[in-house]
Amino acid sequence: MKVRNLQPELMDDPDIDPDVHRSALRGLARVNTISDAATPIARAIRETLLADGAVPERLSILDVATGSGDLPIRLAHLLETPGCSLELHACDISETALASTRERSAETGVPIETHALDILEQPLPEADVVTCALFMHHLTEPDAVRALQAMARAARKLLVVSDLRRSRSGLVMAAIATRLFTRSHVVHVDAIRSVQGAFTIPELEGLAGEAGLSGATVDPIRPARMLLRWQPVNR
Repeated sequence: MKVRNLQPELMDDPDIDPDVHRSALRGLARVNTISDAATPIARAIRETLLADGAVPERLSILDVATGSGDLPIRLAHLLETPGCSLELHACDISETALASTRERSAETGVPIETHALDILEQPLPEADVVTCALFMHHLTEPDAVRALQAMARAARKLLVVSDLRRSRSGLVMAAIATRLFTRSHVVHVDAIRSVQGAFTIPELEGLAGEAGLSGATVDPIRPARMLLRWQPVNR
């Protein structure tokens, strides 16, 4: 899989049936939970901003392309720290996704403020931490650079981006995991297309450089994913 193969994904169709979309979002959330997708992001935040003797009274987090909001809700539990109040925000271009986020927020009792916006066209609200998971592989290279720049402008203290790594082993894992843990046909199809359209670590490092994210690091994480971490200077 040396060459990236970016294809339209079923969930990106603006005319997708809302019930089908919700089912796919639930399936993705289940896969994220089982794969423990939030833990590496939480670890990056804790190591950088919640280290010994440096716990802020308040920490705001904005999750970009949030889907059903499962990531910020999980982060709220993983980052629970005495003396630190978390303020959660989530944005997405899809109103169906945001409605699912609000439903999940009400069910779990974790408050989240939602924002309907297109990251490539509208400015993001600022937050101490900006997170983003499983979104970059949906974008062309120029749009990926624009998205990184938009998120970097919004991040006061830290930007953390998690995404799939393009590899044959990742393709196999995506095919097996999605069929084991969800019945959603959309997820079954999109999982394969997502890995085929994903970047490699060197490719994401190059995009971060083009976006002006000096000092950004990209490391492999399990399962078959990668984590970009970047801190702004003099913010």
